[in-house]
Amino acid sequence: MNSVFNDPGFWHRLQFGFTIVYHYLFPQLTMGLAWFLVYWKWRALRTGDEKYNQAVRFWAKIFGLNFAVGVVTGIPMEFQFGTNWSDFSKYAGGVIGQTLAMEGMFAFFLESAFVGALIWGEKRLGPRGHFAAAIAVALGSWISGYFILVTNAFMQHPVGYQIEANGSLGISSFSAYLLNPWAFVQFAHNQLAAVVTGSFVVAAIGAFYALRGLHPVQARLYLRAGTLVGLIASLLVAFPTGDQQAKMVGNHQPITLSAMEGKFEGGKMASVALIGQPNVEAQRLDNPIEVPGALSFLAYGHFGSFVHGLNDFPKDQWPDNLELLYYSFHIMITLGTLFIVLMGLATLLNWRGKLESSRLLLWILMLAFPFPYIANTLGWMTAELGRQPWLIYGLFHTRDGYSKVVSNGDAIFTLIGFTGLYFVIGLLFLGLTGREIAKGPEERTTVVGDPREAVLV
Repeated sequence: MNSVFNDPGFWHRLQFGFTIVYHYLFPQLTMGLAWFLVYWKWRALRTGDEKYNQAVRFWAKIFGLNFAVGVVTGIPMEFQFGTNWSDFSKYAGGVIGQTLAMEGMFAFFLESAFVGALIWGEKRLGPRGHFAAAIAVALGSWISGYFILVTNAFMQHPVGYQIEANGSLGISSFSAYLLNPWAFVQFAHNQLAAVVTGSFVVAAIGAFYALRGLHPVQARLYLRAGTLVGLIASLLVAFPTGDQQAKMVGNHQPITLSAMEGKFEGGKMASVALIGQPNVEAQRLDNPIEVPGALSFLAYGHFGSFVHGLNDFPKDQWPDNLELLYYSFHIMITLGTLFIVLMGLATLLNWRGKLESSRLLLWILMLAFPFPYIANTLGWMTAELGRQPWLIYGLFHTRDGYSKVVSNGDAIFTLIGFTGLYFVIGLLFLGLTGREIAKGPEERTTVVGDPREAVLV
């Protein structure tokens, strides 16, 4: 019986997809939180206000928990390159291995060396040393992200490579590889999306404390910082970084652009579908509500630009799951728009001094924090599904990359194992994080006059 479930490639892709989606739940928050910690520590140095140090101490613990689980869930993916994707590693390891090694040797060690100092070393380091540790952690997390994204950018838009005598890939220009234009755009877009996640989480904790009447100074600080940074980051994710990413896809992956919009027939004044259901069998978009010319403008900068349709390309070059790609892209865009609206409204009310008294909006902010995680996941699904059927766009097919000696049964068995293990890790993470949130920010007391009288600072 010929079925996708009999295809070993499906199980290898599903296993890697599951492990990387789960793993990225944690780095996106550490990258999103990192510069909050730097800012608050800088404000503590400048003003001497203890509330900023309290915020750093509290969020450094949340950062550390996410960092630890990110490390634990990231290590198996390194092994999967050898166990599940050995043919891909054999073909491209001479290129992608460079940045993966650099991420581990430079960025990861920088971040991991200072995260402990950030959490436990404040007294020993002193205020300036603690500030320097926060900067080192932030730089380490973002440099780590860049090296990983250079690796992915090569898979999306290969540059700086050469084909060796044995048929594998090698690097012809390390600068071209490391400074891939796709990597710059992808890095800006991805990191700002991580800041959106961090902002929503910070605002959610602030809303939680405000609703319960706990830690009012810290709640106000988190709400103010989370909503303002969330608004700015959400706007920048849409424009210019999202706009540039769309143009990059249009110029280098026109088939992907057509698939993302369910565009089967090409033409000028190509429209963006606000609503519609891709019907691959009939090769049309059912029940569409469209904005004429918008896709032409977004992809190429002119409303009259010609946008290719899927039928302009051979079917064996189409992404292999058009429906999931289409919905991933459109739900991501919808969520991104809602983020701007929500954070814009929260920032306006905060500016008018009414945010903390608006219980409905506080409830929305508290419950909204999972949605940036969903949007980030959908964004990566759009990128990876859109690249299919290629592992390295235009050079190496996905069907040629998985390990042929690993059977379906082996892949399914390890997938089940990962699912059970990550479920336990997730419960442990939620329990520890919930405990820290329940304890709340550390509040120190200062004795004023009579020792029986104290004020919280």
